[in-house]
Amino acid sequence: MNNKSSLNLYYSKIFFLRTEIDRLLALSMMFSIAMTVARTLYSGHLTFLFLIWNLFLAWIPYCISQWLYYSQRKIKSKFIFMAALLVWLVFVPNTFYILTDLYHVGDDYNDYSMPQWYDLAMILSFAWNGLLLGILSVRHIEKIVHEKFRLKHELFFLYPIMWLNALGVYVGRYLRFNSWDLVSNPFHLIKEIADILLHPFSERYATGMIFCFSVLMTLIYLTLKKLSRAIR
Repeated sequence: MNNKSSLNLYYSKIFFLRTEIDRLLALSMMFSIAMTVARTLYSGHLTFLFLIWNLFLAWIPYCISQWLYYSQRKIKSKFIFMAALLVWLVFVPNTFYILTDLYHVGDDYNDYSMPQWYDLAMILSFAWNGLLLGILSVRHIEKIVHEKFRLKHELFFLYPIMWLNALGVYVGRYLRFNSWDLVSNPFHLIKEIADILLHPFSERYATGMIFCFSVLMTLIYLTLKKLSRAIR
């Protein structure tokens, strides 16, 4: 067995380094975290440490979808499978939520020690990682759904998922809820979402944002999916 085969066998035993994509993602996320740590140490400001937490929350649904994808035939209990799928659905908006962290470029107005290009590159790297985690995670679940239900068109699965993601992004960014509020504050969260669904015209800001983001994320997903096939 050559060194490359031995290395691949070693990586295959580590869940989050199983594939080449996993290893590239891990490297990319480490780069983002390193940029944030370096900025914090150099400037003495803790402004952007929240990005690391947001990235961790985005990594959770990716791990769940990867586990479901590779273990679906080993999972005998439908209850466990559906529970894991539900948890994934709750957490997956965290991946696309990081895109809105681009709003924070230039937030630390009192810190003149860091050039703006550094903050842009740092936050953009987090947004890129979140987007990749979201796209790959949705792709895992799409493959599972297609195998089980043989949908006639991918959009029957994709757009509802992206609409729910956009709803989650809006609820997190503007209403300031998070995934844990489904357990800690479910009634308030449900009321806010019901207002959006039942009164779309009076909630035009929310309706417009959710629609635009859902279409944008659907287009990004489809483009990357087709692109991956075109360059083989």
